Amino acid sequence: MLEPATSDADIPVAEVVEFEPPISFDEASPELIAERAGVDLTSYRLPDFPHPLRRPFAALAWIVRALFGVGSLIVLLALIAAIPIVNFLALGYLLEVEARVARTGKLRNAFLLLDVAPRLGSIALGIWLWLVPLRYLGLLRNDAYWLDPHGPASRRLEFFVPLAAVLVGTHLCLSLARGGSFSCFFRPIKNARWLWQHWRQGDYWSIATAGIQDVVQRLRLKHHFLLGVRGFFGALLWLALPSALLAAGNPEQPATFFVSLIGGFGLLLVLCWVPFLQARFAMTGRWRTMFQLASIRQLFCFAPIAWLLAIVLTYLLSFPLLLSKVYLLPQDARWLITVIFIVSIYPAKVVTGWAMHRALKRQDWPWFGWRWMVRALLLPLLGVYVFILFFTPLISEHGRAVLFEHHALLLPAPALL
Repeated sequence: MLEPATSDADIPVAEVVEFEPPISFDEASPELIAERAGVDLTSYRLPDFPHPLRRPFAALAWIVRALFGVGSLIVLLALIAAIPIVNFLALGYLLEVEARVARTGKLRNAFLLLDVAPRLGSIALGIWLWLVPLRYLGLLRNDAYWLDPHGPASRRLEFFVPLAAVLVGTHLCLSLARGGSFSCFFRPIKNARWLWQHWRQGDYWSIATAGIQDVVQRLRLKHHFLLGVRGFFGALLWLALPSALLAAGNPEQPATFFVSLIGGFGLLLVLCWVPFLQARFAMTGRWRTMFQLASIRQLFCFAPIAWLLAIVLTYLLSFPLLLSKVYLLPQDARWLITVIFIVSIYPAKVVTGWAMHRALKRQDWPWFGWRWMVRALLLPLLGVYVFILFFTPLISEHGRAVLFEHHALLLPAPALL
């Protein structure tokens, strides 16, 4: 590798041509990348934290709302990740988180959809609370029918349960039309007055549809779905061949040892760079950046320790999902694995975006010894990871398919398969 100069201005022309990234380092600030991508860096983030001494109740409300929003966001992404095809949307949201942290370097921008997730969480909680008594009434009706089909209790429940379902359904629809805040689910009289007022004014349908359209626009479903699809297939093109060679090896057949050895070495190298190639693609939105390895290798030189931390955390947090494949859960319980997927992969995406931000913001080259020390640590650590990955088919119910799942970079495997 050519020895870097002390500043961008001192880099020889030959070196700039050889390692020229898709956006030159003079233009590659995160803010400029965000402006070219048409991204508002102030949206979808935590609001400013109130002063805890001057406004203690506002600070407490901020903490409660933030915790509820983060919990709602995790559950929402876990549910999305459990649905085939739709799980590309979950991957797109994770890549968007990575891109926003890479553009700004701020943790507050790591909580995508935090302005929407609390509202969706309150809607889900409010609907669930109203469905609990309906389920209880339904069980009572079934019990009364089996004990005395023509008795007075059975006849009363046969009339009352459908009526209660209609009333609760109407109340839930009005609560959603008013915006879906948590208080709306416990104020049926005010909901009825609101309906009567806007029905007389003739603007009920416009107000109800405007709220739904606002939430859908904030979700940016098309953008995040396509981002997930492109990020998935870009990483898969890098991972497919070495994973296939690694899977071709069999511990019981020594003749296949060299094939798996080649695949393992190739996978070791690919795992070094794919997380950052994916992050660079999420930042720029350009498909070709998934294959510009020279740019990523040059960026590594600006922040090697941060990149080491990101890589170690990314693959270390993927181990819980590997262990979850020892026993295959029933179909209706597999969404629990996607909760583990979101909780483990989310911090890895945030740290990867932070490492990319540090590399883009650095204007001077660090001591060359840091780069070689990181390389000396990174290769054996990833070698241990690949070695463990080679033996996972022996304990996984997915067999050799587990070698192609790569939870840290692709989709949650239970939903994909």
